[in-house]
Amino acid sequence: MRYKLLGHSGLRVSELCLGTMTFGDDWGWGGSYDESRKMFDAFADAGGNFIDTANLYTNGTSEKYVGEFVKSDRDKWVIATKYSLNMGNGGMNAVGNHRKNMVQAVEASLKRLDLEYIDLLWLHAWDSTTPVEEVMRSFDDLVRQGKVLYIGVSDTPAWIISQANTIAQWRGWTPFVGLQIEYSLKERTPERELLPMARAFDIGVTAWSPLGAGVLTGKYNKPEAAEGRLNNPNTSRPVSERDISIAQVVLDIAAEIEKTPSQVALNWIRQQPGGIIPIIGSRKLTQLQENMACLDFQLTPEQLQRLDQVSAIAPGFPHDFLQSDQVQNFAFGGTIAQIDNHRG
Repeated sequence: MRYKLLGHSGLRVSELCLGTMTFGDDWGWGGSYDESRKMFDAFADAGGNFIDTANLYTNGTSEKYVGEFVKSDRDKWVIATKYSLNMGNGGMNAVGNHRKNMVQAVEASLKRLDLEYIDLLWLHAWDSTTPVEEVMRSFDDLVRQGKVLYIGVSDTPAWIISQANTIAQWRGWTPFVGLQIEYSLKERTPERELLPMARAFDIGVTAWSPLGAGVLTGKYNKPEAAEGRLNNPNTSRPVSERDISIAQVVLDIAAEIEKTPSQVALNWIRQQPGGIIPIIGSRKLTQLQENMACLDFQLTPEQLQRLDQVSAIAPGFPHDFLQSDQVQNFAFGGTIAQIDNHRG
C-alpha cells in the first residue's frame, strides 16, 4: 500500500479507502460483526489507514463497528464520516446541511464512534436550501473546537464547491480538502466539471461505486442475467447496452491478463490523472481481498486506451464548443500549436 496527500493538506491517506456501508446487517445485506472485523483486519494488514463511513450507514452500526475496531490504535487511522441525511428520527431539523443538523450529527457520531475527534467530516449531499456561508462557517467552528480536523464534500455541484472554497479562502475559514463522487468506467460525467474543479483547487478525490454498482464485474453480461438488466436492484438506473459494452471490454482485458474484472475496473480509476482513491466496500472478506489485489499490477497504455474508447462521454457544452477548431482558431489566431501549456 502506498499513500497520498489528501488534496491541499499534509494528511497522508492510503491509496485505497475502505468503505464501511456494508459493516452491519441492519439493512439486510451487509456483513456480520465477525465478517466486518475480518475485513477491517485484512485492510489494516495491507497497510490501509483510510476508512469511510457515515452516520446513516446501517442505522449507525457502521460507525459503532469502526469506532470499536480502531480504538486500540486510534492515531494510525484516518476516520471519515458524513452528515446531512435523515437518520429516521423524524425531526424537521434532523436532516440537511445547516448548522443545527451538522452540530447534532457530529455529536451523535462521536458518541457512536466513541472517539474524541473525527479526522475528516464529509457533507454527504447538497440540500439546495442552506446558504454556503452557513455551511462553511459551521465547519470552521467545528475544526476550531477540535472535534473535526479536515472537511470534505460529497455529491454536490462543482459550482457550489467552487463558491464554498473561494469564500473559505477569503474569510480565513477551513476549506474542503476532499471531494467524494460517483466515478467509474460506467459513470464518467464528473470529468466535465467536478474533476477539473478538483484539480484547480487541489482537492483530493475519492470515488464511490467504482465498480458501477456491480455492472463492471460482468455479472449482467451473462446470458442468464439479461432479464435483470433493466431491473438492477443495486441502482435506480437500468443497466444499458452501453454499460454491457463497457463491461465486455473489462471482461476481455481481465481474461487476457488473468486478473478479475473488478481489479481491472479499479485500476482504470487508480491510473487516471489526479490520484483518485477508489472506495472499496465489500460484504465478504474474499471480495475485499480480491479488490485489494488491484495493487499488484497496472494496466498498459493500450489497455487504458481500449477502456477509454468504449466508455468515453461527450464533453458537452461549453467544452466541445471551446475545443472546436473554429473557436480555437478565433481564440489563438492559429498559434495554439506553438504554446506549451503546462496546465493542460
